[in-house]
Amino acid sequence: MSVGRICVREVDLAAAGESIHDAACRMAERQVGTLVVLDDAKRPIGVLTDRDLVQRVLARGRDPLRTTVGEVMTPDPRLIGEESPIEVALTAMRTGGIRRLPVVNRAGELVGILSLADVLALLAEEFRSIGRIVERRK
Repeated sequence: MSVGRICVREVDLAAAGESIHDAACRMAERQVGTLVVLDDAKRPIGVLTDRDLVQRVLARGRDPLRTTVGEVMTPDPRLIGEESPIEVALTAMRTGGIRRLPVVNRAGELVGILSLADVLALLAEEFRSIGRIVERRK
């Protein structure tokens, strides 16, 4: 199964020039832990996570009203193509210690986001289906 079939297509965004305060408020309001930053061509250039807020802003005593997303985001995030198999995404997550991957089309434009929770939910459903098949054959 491809990443594009299970990724979430509604992605919360941030602008590189906006304040951390505004971005954090959006994260809280939308109840998300990640915002993706795009360039003018809608290609991901950075990711801001709740962990970035803690480690790069709060723990360092930076002013969230004066610090911008671009200053603390993780630049050049690892991306996954929407046609890539789920196994490739899992390998990227495992080797990179990443819980969320921006999903891009062939032009490199953002089309969704894949979380580890999305993949685990898919695997859980697959295992339930296999369990039902095994139970029927007894």
